[in-house]
Amino acid sequence: MAHNDKREVEVVVSKSTAETNREVASQLSNNLSRLLREFSRDFERRIWRALQARGYPDIRPAHGVVFANLGLGAVRVTELAERAQVTQQAMGKMLKELERLGYITRAVDSGDKRAREIKLTERGVQLATESQQVVAEVRHYYEHKIGSQELQQLESQLRFAVGKLELDYLPESWADPLSGDTV
Repeated sequence: MAHNDKREVEVVVSKSTAETNREVASQLSNNLSRLLREFSRDFERRIWRALQARGYPDIRPAHGVVFANLGLGAVRVTELAERAQVTQQAMGKMLKELERLGYITRAVDSGDKRAREIKLTERGVQLATESQQVVAEVRHYYEHKIGSQELQQLESQLRFAVGKLELDYLPESWADPLSGDTV
């Protein structure tokens, strides 16, 4: 009888360990960071698939950091790398690839001969324009799935949170499109 009691205790301990492991795994995989990452991945995946369908098979998701931080004016590699939170070497490699593909040009900065200005080519502007259209389409999809008001609330709350974080690497022009306030 005592032997059976010992077995019952072992089963309870094992079950408790298994439950603990499930709880830990759930906490590690089901948290704010993971939710934000999965939402972002889905949003970006939809954008890249639509861009490929529109005739941009050479554009990869990694290129997004360039376009998301470039804007339509000239900018320097160091500024792009800082905004994108990547090394200058990594940004330089992406820029060389995008230049080879015909989306950007790199020229000597007229104000500082040591620096290079990065500008969109006509093809790059076309891609940026179509990207904006695709983003609007993806946003519309999310409004349909989530609800327009809920999506606006989510975006507003995220903008508020990002603003409170005072992320100094974001460009000054990074603004709330609804209010015009910078983050």
